[in-house]
Order: sequence, then C-alpha cells, then structure tokens
Amino acid sequence: MSWRLSFRCSKFRHVFGKPSTREHSYDRVAITRSVHDNHYCSANPCFIAVVTECAGGGSFIVLPIYLTGRVDPLHPRVCGHRGRVLDVKWNPFDDHCIASCSEDCTVKIWNIPVCGIQQNLTQARKTLIGHSRRVGLIEWHPTAENLLLSSAYDYKVLLWDLSQEGAVLRYPVRVVMAPIHHRYPSEALLLSVSFNRDGSRLAVTSKDRRVRVLDPRTGRILQVSCSKSHRASKVLYIGGLKMLLSTGSSPWNHRQIVLWDPDDLSEPLYEEDLDGEAGVLFPFYDPDTHMLYLAGKGDGNIRYYQLSAEKPYISFLTEFRSLLPQKGLGVMPKRGLDVSICEVFRFYRLIAVKDLVEPLSMIVPRKKSGAFQEDLYPMTAGNQAAMTAQDWLSGINRSPVMMSLKPGAGVANPYPETLSEKGLARQLSWFQLGPAVGAVTRTDLLLMEETFLKEQLAYQDAKYPREISDLSVWQPDETQVPLWAYCCTPHCCEPAERPPPTTESELLQAFYRQQDEIQGLREQLSQRDVQIAQLEQEINTRNNMRANF
Repeated sequence: MSWRLSFRCSKFRHVFGKPSTREHSYDRVAITRSVHDNHYCSANPCFIAVVTECAGGGSFIVLPIYLTGRVDPLHPRVCGHRGRVLDVKWNPFDDHCIASCSEDCTVKIWNIPVCGIQQNLTQARKTLIGHSRRVGLIEWHPTAENLLLSSAYDYKVLLWDLSQEGAVLRYPVRVVMAPIHHRYPSEALLLSVSFNRDGSRLAVTSKDRRVRVLDPRTGRILQVSCSKSHRASKVLYIGGLKMLLSTGSSPWNHRQIVLWDPDDLSEPLYEEDLDGEAGVLFPFYDPDTHMLYLAGKGDGNIRYYQLSAEKPYISFLTEFRSLLPQKGLGVMPKRGLDVSICEVFRFYRLIAVKDLVEPLSMIVPRKKSGAFQEDLYPMTAGNQAAMTAQDWLSGINRSPVMMSLKPGAGVANPYPETLSEKGLARQLSWFQLGPAVGAVTRTDLLLMEETFLKEQLAYQDAKYPREISDLSVWQPDETQVPLWAYCCTPHCCEPAERPPPTTESELLQAFYRQQDEIQGLREQLSQRDVQIAQLEQEINTRNNMRANF
C-alpha cells in the first residue's frame, strides 16, 4: 500500500482542534515574561500549573483543573524561589507533587494539598542544591519513581533521588555531565532532553546544535549527529517506532523537522523544511496514536502529522490555526482526557497577550461519540511506577505500567508495588482520576472542596506554623543556602560569555579588571559634575544678559 493510500485510510485524517470558550478557560493569569524556550505550563488530571510574573523572586500558580473562568488576582501562589521560575513539571506518578527550577540555582519539590493551595506556599518539601548557575531544564524519569534530571548553565547535568531523607539534598546520585579540568564544553549546555520509553537512554540537544544519545546511568555518549544541514534545538524520542525526532533550523534559517535512527546518527532518515519563521518548534508525540504535533513559540497554528515505521515515515494531516500567538503549551496526560467526546490530545495554550490559558482539545469526529472507541484508546502508560529509583540505578530496565482508558476498567500492575501507600491512598480517596476512569461532576468537586477545607487549613497551619505573608513581601525559605555559598552569584554573566575564574591569577585579573571599571565610572561621575557646573554657569550668564537688556 502506498503512503498516499495509507494517508487516505488513516482514522486521524479528520482530527480537528476545538478551543474552549473564555468561560471554560483560565482568564486573567499573569503569564511570565521570561524569554527561555520552555513550556511554562504543566497539567495533570487534578491541577494545572502556570509560571507567572511577579516582582522580587519567582512564582507559579496552581489551579484545580475544574476551576475555569476568571482567576482571582490575589489567588495564592507557590512563591518560594528567590529568582525567576523557568519551568515546572508534575510528577507522573503523583498528581500532588510538582518540581520547579529557577534562576536562584535550585530545584524545589512541592506538595500540593488535595484541595489546592489556600494560602501562599513558600516552603518546599525538598530543595536540591547542586548547581552554581540558573537551572533551565528538569525532567522526570518515565518509569522509576522519585528520579529527577536537572540541567543548568554551569554545564552540569545531575540525576537526583528524591527518596533520600532530608529537606535539603546537596549530592545527586549520578552526575551525567560535568565540566572536566575546568573546561566548559558546549555539548554540556543542554537545550532539550528526552528519555526513551523505558528510561534506559537519554537524547539531548546542546548549544553546539547537535543531537546526542547518552547512557543516563554513566553519562557515556553513545551517538552524536554529524549532519551540517541541521541545527537542532529540540529533540524527542518516538516511542514504539525506534526513532528520534528533532526540530531546528537549516543553514538558510528555515525551520526543520528531522527523523533519526537512535542507533546511527550519522545520517538522518527524513528531513523536511517547514517555513521561515523564527520561533522554536516544540514537538509533542502521542505513542498510542502515532500522531506528532508541532507548535511554534509565537505561532498561532499547530500542525498534525502521522508517523509510521515505513518510508516516507511522516504524513501531514492538517493544522489548527488561531490569530492569537502562544508563548508555551502544557499537555494533559492521556488518563485525563474525555473519552466520551473522542478526545485524543489536549493542549493548554499560554496566550500572553490576553493573559489567557486556553484548553485546546484534539477530537476525532465519530457518529457515536458517547460510546468508548477502543480503536482510538489502546492501552496507555498509567500513573504507577514500574520500579524504584534504587532498582533503576542497579541496572534494571522496565517498560511503563499500562492502563486502560475504558471507564470502569482496571489493569493489575505486573511489577511489584513501588508507589508509597500514602500518596496512592491520598489520590484514590479524593476522586477517580479523569473522565476516562470515572466521571465527576462540578457539584461533587465543590462539595469535596468544602468538606476538605477545614482539614486543608489545619494541615497548612500545622506544617507552616509561621505566618506567611503575601506575594510582594514573601519570606525566603530557610532551606535555601545564602548567595555567598555559591562559587558565583546566580545573576552573573552567562557561562558562555565568561566562565568563572579557576586559578588565583585569573581571579586577580578579574579583580583588577573590576577595579579599572570602577575607576572609569568614578571619572565619568566627576566629569558629569563638571558639566553640570558649566551648564549652570551658562544659564546664569544668559539670565544676566536678558536682565541687562
């Protein structure tokens, strides 16, 4: 069968995007004005988190997924960082645990109570201190619980085990990449990371615009792309098809998509130029439907493709178009989709020009949309971990624990139980997650919120006995180390411009250079005073001349 006939027979050729109305969106959200190429949004069946703009430090807002409409400007926020928050990611195995990274060189792990945040949250459950520059990327392990990857502008890529005791973790369990002999190679400054399906391989793109495949346990580089016609910015593992996809630009600054064989990056399998826009292309892949979504930063459209293991590997379906540009996008996990309307994917578009977070549902039109369509919803990755962090560190690889999206269906975990009983009971005691496993009405959720309100207030009062002030004058977390504990300040120049001094002579040179700059500024100030005196004398002379006439 030719690829054209295969495209005509595809069940997803009529997929369309349905944006939510303003009443069913999140309005008046002060979206961050940061210029990093991150998503700034993360969602799960219980909550949505959005990085927000604030004065003095960094913050993000966490809203219950059902709390749509106009958001109160004084809504409580998570504001424990001392620098701008750069990204947030929900734990795939705990819907009430979220990680955030910031310009203050730290990564923080937060516990979100069942009913949401009732007052400003400033104290994190854990603080990860291992970087000396701002942390730009974080990524959870797809199959092992309590494993988090972090990458910063100090050329370090660290792997953390959150099951370790203590509120402050200073030593990671693995150093995936780090400077060697005070050298700062460009391949250690990452732009994008992606685990494969079982977490045994890590694909990254670096500042040198190449694609690399690493062993995350040892940090050994297995493959490096050599193509000079593609400068990669984002990379994504294509689960089930044994391929890598990268987005970037050509030598003529045209945006590109490229498919690779992860075992051989010498030559690309497929390469296509899209357009001449300047925004970064964010790729999103659905392994259940083999659909690829491409959304550009600053664009208003989202393209849909269908991938296959045979040539030409990729087929364009259609695209969603909007007049409002998107700054970032969040994605709802498959277990949070509404299967009754044949929803196969859901974005949360951050529209900064309108202070709006707009849900966008990708729907397959069907005549019997109320019935469960088994061909659209195969077994998918669930919210149970396949193993512990110690199992993965010892060399064990396991595929994700699968679940069915059919209402009322349940699949037993084939692996030994690894989730903490407390976290699992907390999730199941609230409500069944998402429409796929049980419908929950808005009235039921409001009753649950009212029931747990007193419990929530008592919980936060017991955990945070001190008075927590408002966002403008929030108190720093005592788990944070002072700025002098770092080898350099968080807001210094970029490492690509000038790495920190490593020897005494370099330190003295930097000191003398700084003294010269200070002396130059003092001379400019003294000259300014002389110029001011001359101007005043000239004004007085003119005034006297006018008085004489």
